[in-house]
Amino acid sequence: MTTEVCCRPEAEKLREARLRWYGHVLCADDDTVRKEIGLNLEVPGKRPRRRPKQRWLDTSHLDLKIAGMHPDQAFDRKNWRHHARRAEPATKRD
Repeated sequence: MTTEVCCRPEAEKLREARLRWYGHVLCADDDTVRKEIGLNLEVPGKRPRRRPKQRWLDTSHLDLKIAGMHPDQAFDRKNWRHHARRAEPATKRD
């Protein structure tokens, strides 16, 4: 159904939004709260014994890998937006 009306899958739209936000976080000044929370968040205390929860930064790194991008590209805004909009779903996994 999604191919008939020319809409992209929800996962692809979410990936694009996450990559755009990650680009904003990377380009922010070093002393901003956005960058400190986005990149350096350490939660105090012990982790539970079961499987750890997926963190935002882990998801962002996976999105970068799927899109074939590198965090250093975020400083070229035009290039970053171009690649973030073309982020396609993964066809194979490692």
